[in-house]
Amino acid sequence: MAGATLDIATMKDVLVVLGTAGVVVPLMHRLRVGSVLGFLLAGMVLGPHGLGRFVADVPRLVWITVSERHEIAGIADFGVVFLLFVIGLELSVTRLVAMRRLVFGLGTLQVVLSGALIGAAALHLGQTPAAAVVLGACLALSSTAVVVEVLAEQKRLTSTTGRTTFAVLLFQDLAVIPILFMVETLGGGGGGTDRSVWLDLGFALLQGFVAVAVIVAIGRTLLRPLFRVVADTRSAELFMATILFVAIGTGVVTSLAGMSMALGAFIAGLLLAETEYRRAIESTIEPFKGLLLGVFFFSVGMSVDLDFLAGHPVSIVAGAFALVALKGTVTALGAGLFGVPPSHAVKTGLLIGAGGEFAFIVVGLAATLGLVGAETTTWVLAVVSLSMAAIPLFDVVGRRLSREIDRHAPPDPALLLAPPEDAAPRALIIGFGRVGSLVGSMLEEHGIAYVAVDRDPGNVVDGRRAGRSVYFGDATNPLFLRSCGIETTPAVIVTMHDAPGVDAVVDAVRLFRPDVPLVVRARDASHARRLYRKGVSDAVPETIEASLQLSEAALVGLGVAMGPIIASIHEKRDEFRRDLTRAAVNAPAASESARRGSILRGRRSARDRGTPPIS
Repeated sequence: MAGATLDIATMKDVLVVLGTAGVVVPLMHRLRVGSVLGFLLAGMVLGPHGLGRFVADVPRLVWITVSERHEIAGIADFGVVFLLFVIGLELSVTRLVAMRRLVFGLGTLQVVLSGALIGAAALHLGQTPAAAVVLGACLALSSTAVVVEVLAEQKRLTSTTGRTTFAVLLFQDLAVIPILFMVETLGGGGGGTDRSVWLDLGFALLQGFVAVAVIVAIGRTLLRPLFRVVADTRSAELFMATILFVAIGTGVVTSLAGMSMALGAFIAGLLLAETEYRRAIESTIEPFKGLLLGVFFFSVGMSVDLDFLAGHPVSIVAGAFALVALKGTVTALGAGLFGVPPSHAVKTGLLIGAGGEFAFIVVGLAATLGLVGAETTTWVLAVVSLSMAAIPLFDVVGRRLSREIDRHAPPDPALLLAPPEDAAPRALIIGFGRVGSLVGSMLEEHGIAYVAVDRDPGNVVDGRRAGRSVYFGDATNPLFLRSCGIETTPAVIVTMHDAPGVDAVVDAVRLFRPDVPLVVRARDASHARRLYRKGVSDAVPETIEASLQLSEAALVGLGVAMGPIIASIHEKRDEFRRDLTRAAVNAPAASESARRGSILRGRRSARDRGTPPIS
């Protein structure tokens, strides 16, 4: 009977966590609170320092609370193991080499300098040398989970800010393992003098290097053949079981060697990142990873003492802002030294400034080993929690500061260049992002001269550095269009992605040249119909083209001959075009006959000027 009661209690805690994942987090997501912060807040509210404290007075609360962290500690520990495993998958050697300047340059500067300053402040406030080293090291790290989530939601991971931030986070993830070694070694040695601290740290790093070397040697020999054999079975269950076996098994080996399981999982991920099975592994563990990490962050939220937070609000808020200010300043100045523009350096600094999830692991381990006092541990966890919760706010502040910096900064010389003044006819590309630059490459391949314009300074600067004829300006401005040669251009290609901007450009171009061939990128079929009514020569809907390309790839994969595939794709494309242009029949400026006539006139005028026509 007691065993049944224990099972029910355990299942109740699992239900609370699953309820958080299925109900609480989606509700918070509607309030624009990320899943990581949602689990953190849920852990704070439903944990022993939240509603859990009232269980004795209101027994029914036991069904929606978790009273002790150790009740879900096992699952939370698996979350930490998978967090390190996923980080290892992301930290492929190829990626590190490609970003080595920022990863090992800016990353090292940020971690070492921030850790030294924080450690010096802790030492000044009365902490022991060992505690100061631990606090400096763990608070120098930032929240990979929250920061990446914020950047991914806004599709900014590939921006300058995203790449710089991710480079720093990559080095921080690499630094976690030596820091864990250091804490375990200091705890085993009982702290002590400055000399012993450095000797212990050196020994920990040497021990870690030897262990990693042995595991890497064995892993590179066995992992690829193992996954090849499992993949040949074509069994998703066996593939998943093998991933779990490798991640957890390597963790158990490192644990038996006196190190953490997280280290083993990290090494396993790093080794698998170099294999052809990396993408399949990432997609297979994605659902489990999110849930296990959610349990980890839920347990982190449970460790935040709300009474302590309410009793020391000033010191905690001041500590959080001091942490962000110190790390943010170090990161922003360091980014500037490595050539990152000031506006992006500020945004990177504010994203990196907050504390991270590894502070809970490191400080908790240090407290268990007696390196850091209980009150200091509680204060640090509260400061880190508050700073992590405020990361979306710091991101908003960073973007506003970035706009102000860009507004007052001297313009890049590439943005001041004017379009060529000669009257030589050139095709005009409006919008020079990824689509526009590809169109430019195709024109170059066929020997057709062009001028490209864009309103995004970054696209203009990148294009100029690549040797392209790209100029900054607003294509809806008649004077700017005239300076770009709109009166003599043989064709205009609009590749912008925002529908209102495309409509405005089409209106401006047609005001100057009703006859010029005008090929426009459309968002969807509805947008294409509207563009045909405005008189464009051809509108290319993204959704339709994507579906046609997918169909082509699928038919090729199914063994259909290429000739019939190409014929059917062209036929289907013409069918879509006919359906879309019917919407323009009642618009006198864009009937089918007028559209064909404008194309022919544009081709004749291009031929008369000796310029190859663009169809």
